[in-house]
Amino acid sequence: MTAHSTYADFYRQSIDHRDAFWGEQAKLIDWKTPPQQVCDYSNPPFAKWFVGGTTNLCHNAVDRHLATRASQAALVAISTETDTERSYSFAELHAEVQRMAAVLQGLGVKKGDRVLIYMPMIAEAAFAMLACVRIGALHSVVFGGFASGSLASRIEDAEPVAVVSADAGSRGGKVVPYKPLLDEAIALSKHKPAAVLMVNRGLAPMHLQPGRDHEWAPLREQHLNTAVPCEWVESTHPSYTLYTSGTTGKPKGVQRDTGGYAVALAASMKHIFDAKPGEVYFATSDIGWVVGHSYIIYGPLLAGMTTILYEGLPIRPDAGVWWSIVEKYQVTHMFSAPTAVRVLKKQDPAFLTQYNVKSLKALWLAGEPVDEPTARWIGAALNIPIIDNYWQTETGWPILAVANGIEANAARWGSPGKAVYGYHVKLLDEATGEELTGPNQKGVVAIEGPLPPGCMQTVWRDDARFVNTYWKSIPGRLIYSTFDWGIRDADGYHFILGRTDDVINVAGHRLGTREIEESIASHPNIAEVAVVGVADSLKGQVAMAFAVARDASGLTDDAARLKLEGEVMKQVDGQLGAVARPARVYFVTVLPKTRSGKLLRRALQAVAERRDPGDLTTMEDPAALQQVKELVG
Repeated sequence: MTAHSTYADFYRQSIDHRDAFWGEQAKLIDWKTPPQQVCDYSNPPFAKWFVGGTTNLCHNAVDRHLATRASQAALVAISTETDTERSYSFAELHAEVQRMAAVLQGLGVKKGDRVLIYMPMIAEAAFAMLACVRIGALHSVVFGGFASGSLASRIEDAEPVAVVSADAGSRGGKVVPYKPLLDEAIALSKHKPAAVLMVNRGLAPMHLQPGRDHEWAPLREQHLNTAVPCEWVESTHPSYTLYTSGTTGKPKGVQRDTGGYAVALAASMKHIFDAKPGEVYFATSDIGWVVGHSYIIYGPLLAGMTTILYEGLPIRPDAGVWWSIVEKYQVTHMFSAPTAVRVLKKQDPAFLTQYNVKSLKALWLAGEPVDEPTARWIGAALNIPIIDNYWQTETGWPILAVANGIEANAARWGSPGKAVYGYHVKLLDEATGEELTGPNQKGVVAIEGPLPPGCMQTVWRDDARFVNTYWKSIPGRLIYSTFDWGIRDADGYHFILGRTDDVINVAGHRLGTREIEESIASHPNIAEVAVVGVADSLKGQVAMAFAVARDASGLTDDAARLKLEGEVMKQVDGQLGAVARPARVYFVTVLPKTRSGKLLRRALQAVAERRDPGDLTTMEDPAALQQVKELVG
């Protein structure tokens, strides 16, 4: 591979000389057997990466650091729910993972078996994930506290030999017992796991079923000094499955490989995050989501960093808690979600200046597009770069970003960045499949195959669903659709405008909800907003907005609410035109969201259209929709 001088050169190498490029990146991890072929794309759209190579994800995340940084902190588990804090060095993490691996093997788990992990954000959850990949088993993490029905469908699909869980999680000081939910899920599921391993935190009583249920602590004691070697697996051996959030009907298990994922994450830590061994990474997500897999557990550990595992809210005990962690542990890299920043925006700004956060290189945000007012506010408050990035559960690492490890590039407000190396990103006309090459043309964000290393191999046990869902939505093209609208400016920065299936068709005009949300969010008294398309007998659809006011103290009567609604409509009118003006702007105290912080736009739309909002098991605050129901009548 020839030398590069700019990011543009680096990106072109990855597309034009794919195998040479990824062969070079493969040197970032350890291989037991070197790969014989970089990419086998003989059966599109299925890509096999680093064929013939054998490696182990746990070895690369933990064991290989023992020679140089055994005493460095690897994992710091902090819970503001239980007021506990514990740091594990790489040597201690290595020992704990082997103990967990020995216990799982004792419960009958072998290479290729699945282990379902239904856990709060505690250290044992990380031990379980790493122990699974250590012995060649696949983990399937389900967000802790998921309702029994959702959990049962995932147990049925993954068919785990064992389940690892805990007595309870805690959120906002409220204990959420897991064992009753798990017992009910197993009762509902056609598949019955042979073993259940329970971590007892002493938060809630739990009944153990004889013969099936086992407590972690006594089994751990039996294996304090048990050595469990890494199982060297083929690069293409699955490392885990992860069910996409918001799935309706049969769960859709994203299946990830081992070698490609390890290389992709190691490369992303170097090229996107400009991360160095010994630095400290704090991702505020949950292991139940893809960010938790890639940038709490695997990515930072692969890079020899300290990773922080946090159980708690961003405002408890107060809105300064995250910044106190940054100061105490000298966090260099922080990764969060725009929703969390908007929550902090409503708090006393003094909390942002109470702690020394000068160790932070940047704050990365993902999960949903970040609006410019929110990004500017947190950037000014922390005096650090705010860097958006865009990706999906399916891809496992960023599709669009700013790769500061290659070339320092300024982030652009409202944009997650440029196409990331390895992703042959195109904007396509939805109707014709024609590629749109000019600046600021709106099209579907699509990726030419093969997908780069680290992306999903397939849908677990359903290759046909993988092909039909992701690769056949653009006419006449076998190309991966992100199902997102986007535009690209003259400098190559992309802007995400919303889901292709969240497009509002108003009297023949196609409008992305994202564009309208951006416009409304720029009003000085709007903290947060969601826009949905609602059926209309005259126009087909109209836009309807639900907004949270930054200062609601003046919205005590209809006249005040109508005044603000009029201001918002006038603003949209001026920025996007009358066709984009919402039919109504309703003011609510909280927007309905999933526990991971994603807005439940589908549920909002259903309520606005007086339909059944469907499965709300992932919803954070059920009362939020009730308020919407009352407003729309």
